[in-house]
Amino acid sequence: AEQALTAHHEAVLRRYGRERAALTEELARRPDAVWNHPDWWIAAVREAWPDDWRTILTAADQPPPMGPLANARRIGRDALRARLAEAGLATRPVGEDGLILDTPRPARDIPGYAEGWWSVQDPSAQRAAPLLPVRDGMRVLDACAAPGGKTAHLLERHTLRLTALDSDARRLERVGENLRRLGLESPDVTLRCADAARPGDWWDGRPYDAILADVPCTASGVVRRHPDIRWLRREDDLARTAALQARILDALWPLLTPGGHLLYATCSIFPQEGEAQVRAFLDRHPGALRLAAPGHILPGGPDSGDGFFYALLRKPS
Repeated sequence: AEQALTAHHEAVLRRYGRERAALTEELARRPDAVWNHPDWWIAAVREAWPDDWRTILTAADQPPPMGPLANARRIGRDALRARLAEAGLATRPVGEDGLILDTPRPARDIPGYAEGWWSVQDPSAQRAAPLLPVRDGMRVLDACAAPGGKTAHLLERHTLRLTALDSDARRLERVGENLRRLGLESPDVTLRCADAARPGDWWDGRPYDAILADVPCTASGVVRRHPDIRWLRREDDLARTAALQARILDALWPLLTPGGHLLYATCSIFPQEGEAQVRAFLDRHPGALRLAAPGHILPGGPDSGDGFFYALLRKPS
C-alpha cells in the first residue's frame, strides 16, 4: 500500500510538471483557491461587507497579534510594559488595560505569566468588561464564560458576586484554572456547568444586575487564530447558530433586573449573528433599550483586533 501511495504521489507530481501553466491558470479562476475560503463563505462575506470583503478575507490569513492584558489587581499596565521592556520585549498599548507585543511568543516565556500579572486576550475581546456597566457588589452573570478571559477581566476591575456559566465542563475547568492563576477566586465567584438557554435547570430566581452573553457563534471573526474554522463550518451552520443565539437571549432577558444591562457579544463578522440578531431581539422585546456599543468590529482594524460584535441592551425600569 505504501509503494502504491508513493507511486500515486509521483504520478501527481509528474502531471503537475507537465501541466503546471494550465493548472495554475485554472486555480487562479477559482475563488476558493484565490481567497483560501469556501465559496459559500466568500459569498456571505461579500454580501455582508461589499466594500470590505477583500480586506476581511485577507486578514484571515495574517498572523494574529499577541495581547497581554494587565491584571489590575496585581500590576498596572504601565508597570507591566516596563517589566516586559526590561526583558527585551517591545509592546504598544491597546484599549484600557492591554498591550500588544511587537513579536508574539509563547505565554510561558513572557515574564509574569505564572505570577498572574497578565492574561492573553485579543484587543477586541478586551472591550467586553469596560462596556458592561457594573459596580462593586453587583450580582453579575457571565452566561457563556469559558475559557474565562472576560470573566477574569470583570473581576480584575470590580468586586462582584459573579456566576460564570458554561455548558462544557472541561472548558469550565479552564475558567477555574485562569481565576486561580490570576488570584481571582472568591466565595462570591461561582462556576456552574449548565445550559444558558435553559435557566430553569440552574437559576435560583434572584435577578442579575448585569449579564454578559458572549454567545456561541460561527467564530468567523477569529479565523486567523483558528484557520481550520472556515473549512469545518458548513453553510447551514450560520442559521443554526443564529437560532441558538436567539434562544439564549430570550432565555436570559427575564433573569435581568429592571434597569439592568445585558451585553451581547459574538466573535463573528456575519450580520445574522450580530446586527440582524439584535434587531430581531428588539422586535421581540420592544421595551428593551439599545445603548451605545461598537456593533461590528472587522478583523485587523486600528487596534489589530479580531472580528467581533457588541450590543448593549438595558431593561426598562
